[in-house]
Amino acid sequence: HPRRSVIAAIDDYRPLHPIKYQSNNQQQLTMTSMAYNQAAGLGGMLKKGHKSMQGLQGATLRNVEACHEISTITRTSLGPNGMNKLVVNHLGKIIVTSDCATIVKELEIEHPAAKMLQLAAEAQDFECGDGTNLVVSFAGELLSQTEDLFRMGLHPSDVVAGYTKAGEKLMEDFLPPLAELITPMADGRVKEELERVVKPVLAAKQLGSEDLLAPLVAEACLGTMSASGKPSFSAESVRVAKILGGDISQSHVVNGFVALRGLETTLTTAKDAKVVVFGCGIEASATEAKGTVLMKNADDLKNYNKTEEKKMEEIIKGIADSGVKVLVAGGSVSEMALHFIERYGMVCLRIGSKWELRRLCVSTGATALVRLGAPTPDEMGYCDHVYQKEVGGKPITVFAQADGSKTSKLSTIVLRASTSSVLADIERAIDDGVQAARVACKNGKLVPGAGATEMELSLKICAFADTCPGLDQYAIRAFGKALEVVPRTLAENAGLDQGKVLAALVAAHANGKACAGVDIDAMGIDGATGVCEETKVYDLYQSKASAFRLAIDAAVTVLRVDQIIMSKAAGGGGGGR
Repeated sequence: HPRRSVIAAIDDYRPLHPIKYQSNNQQQLTMTSMAYNQAAGLGGMLKKGHKSMQGLQGATLRNVEACHEISTITRTSLGPNGMNKLVVNHLGKIIVTSDCATIVKELEIEHPAAKMLQLAAEAQDFECGDGTNLVVSFAGELLSQTEDLFRMGLHPSDVVAGYTKAGEKLMEDFLPPLAELITPMADGRVKEELERVVKPVLAAKQLGSEDLLAPLVAEACLGTMSASGKPSFSAESVRVAKILGGDISQSHVVNGFVALRGLETTLTTAKDAKVVVFGCGIEASATEAKGTVLMKNADDLKNYNKTEEKKMEEIIKGIADSGVKVLVAGGSVSEMALHFIERYGMVCLRIGSKWELRRLCVSTGATALVRLGAPTPDEMGYCDHVYQKEVGGKPITVFAQADGSKTSKLSTIVLRASTSSVLADIERAIDDGVQAARVACKNGKLVPGAGATEMELSLKICAFADTCPGLDQYAIRAFGKALEVVPRTLAENAGLDQGKVLAALVAAHANGKACAGVDIDAMGIDGATGVCEETKVYDLYQSKASAFRLAIDAAVTVLRVDQIIMSKAAGGGGGGR
């Protein structure tokens, strides 16, 4: 039939053109998305509420200005005489510190370019612990130098090429020879060698306290170091227990674990003790479903209580029979359980934090159990001496291990100070010192500190710029000038005349004194130039190289950006920023 054949032909044709059979809403949506208004430009292409900045004035110089602002904030905290910053975070917590990584982390930076410097500082803090301020200050100075280069007519590509070439020359040819001027750390297992490396790092954060803190950090690192092979240890193995009150000179090191709370039992000491750690509480477990118990008389009630007591006594007796002297609970300890623990002459401690529980397991070699019962020999830990003592009116429990103990891979520095903010700042300094000791065990090379390395590199980079024929020579020369930010800032923070100090430092390095650095103790002395010709301050080669690399990468990344496109912020109520 002719009509039937036409319908069949249409049916065969339908799958090839499904768009003809879309609903009206779908067709309208398709037409709306395709309706691009050329006159509206970028605003017509993107969603409503976006922001766009492009070009040298719109994007590049704004990024440079934002990075300069953050480097200006942190620069005054560079060096031993660096000033503290008082930061109140979004939770209302007050932080007083000169540690650059902490400052940029708590500032809650929103600008995407300045955020890159923050990420570079955090990477440096994670890798080396020290040198975070150098990353932000040097990267900020590199970007500040570009403003003059742009006014001269240089394109950002020329600046990037010059900075990249200068960075490669610095890392490959100029920095490694400086490590040969200083005797490297000979043996990581010698306490005096570790102190020599750690002391400048601690002095940069806590000037005046480095002679007290350096022996503590060295002793704590040695306590967790591997017994054979190349000296190495984990920074996580050195913990800090902060106790308010007293003086920093009362701080000491415990080879083991310290819990900042007292024991639950009347027995407060145990020697050569087997330790069992429970991740749960020591109490009668509650049933998952609700149940009803029908008691007809007083005997039923008595027998019900006796059954519960009998079961708990069986559990505690089984633990005691396995040879355990110390019980550690991750939850609450019932009065009934405590009664039987006392009866069988064991010591009990309750620790609420899972992190603390894990550290105790590392210190004693125990395994945290989730079931209540007698442990197997593999699950038990060992401790030479467990005891409770009072420090600053506060009871603490110490799990001390003897020297040479195979189970202990943890050291604790018990810190004393007058205020909580001072305690927190000293803890940050100790963390940086421990990281420096860890890096030194891997690579013991040292370079001159106190701005000597930066000044020597600045002169060499400027001399290298004179040999380059292209436009990138201006960027290379600006790179060398940016390196002067370290000695200039050190002198400025120490209250010295930065112009005179910098001139004397340039003259000393031009005369071949590569170890000449800023003398921060020369303030107020008549006739002092502010320059020490043979500085006694040393920096780790690995930390310095990492800081330069991260700063150069961050600066080059910012300079490569020529357009910023920001969408409307998600979330209702507040609208777009």
